[in-house]
Amino acid sequence: MIKSLIFYSFLLTNLVGLSQVSVEMKKIQGGTFVPLYGSDSSEVIVKDFILDVYPVTNKEYQVFVTENEKWRKSKVITLFADANYLQQWTNDSVFPPTMLPNAPITNISWYASKAYCISVGKRLPTMDEWEYVAMASETQPNAQTDSVFNQRIIEGYELPKTYAKPVGSTFENYWGIYDMHGLVWEWTSDFNSVMITGESRQDADADATLFCGGAAVNATNLMNYAAFMRYAFRGSIKAKYSIRNLGFRCASSLENK
Repeated sequence: MIKSLIFYSFLLTNLVGLSQVSVEMKKIQGGTFVPLYGSDSSEVIVKDFILDVYPVTNKEYQVFVTENEKWRKSKVITLFADANYLQQWTNDSVFPPTMLPNAPITNISWYASKAYCISVGKRLPTMDEWEYVAMASETQPNAQTDSVFNQRIIEGYELPKTYAKPVGSTFENYWGIYDMHGLVWEWTSDFNSVMITGESRQDADADATLFCGGAAVNATNLMNYAAFMRYAFRGSIKAKYSIRNLGFRCASSLENK
């Protein structure tokens, strides 16, 4: 089927206080996949949803903090962001000229990312949604078995994160989404669930080997080193952390539109 029939592109206009921000999004056709830590019987179902084409930028976040005082650098509660929050910014509403307006915002906590997405009528993508989109190469919705694609992603992860570059600097994948790999890491709504695969948090101890020596035992794809790196990174951070190479993008459920 022609690609344009599989997904559509549109501009989603949101009101942020008195400012109007237009952000391009794409529809992602849902499906199933087996995550890195799963089994033949644990396919994940991803429903149709829409996703920002690019990560949120410095300029977009500047609008947000200007109109939401509690998320300014000097006002944010320490429970919701550590001392690295907006560390590079000159003051509450100004980032230095060395930071491009259209480069991805980083040094942002999970709480702040979530608040931003809510403010524009969206949400953070789930980890399953993010991983589902991240499987796509330029020509395939699922390139997990493409050794050339996997090697390219790994090589990109081995390089320093290029958060100083503008969004759209990396390739456009099958869904029309940019910068899933090679620009910045990205928050997901349930990033801290990577250690929890049981039905309750009481099962956490049973999964403690995910990032220890026995981690590969329960993996579904031993060749997907990039996914190992993402899971390990997510398992090492907390919601208040504000990291120099960690940004975010927003998503929305189709039933909300």
